[in-house]
Amino acid sequence: MQITKDTKISDILRVNPNAAGILMAFGMGCLGCPGAQMETLEQAAGVHGINLEELLKKLNA
Repeated sequence: MQITKDTKISDILRVNPNAAGILMAFGMGCLGCPGAQMETLEQAAGVHGINLEELLKKLNA
């Protein structure tokens, strides 16, 4: 599955076993909170001030 800016955090965590570590390394520490499960990657990156393109590259590598 290709991860895009519109992919929900919950889906990313389900399909990519390394995603939690990558997201946490970028500063997203609240992966288990209910809000994070409904957010898209773009929304979460915006809230945390994360470069979306860099994050997408790491998640899709």
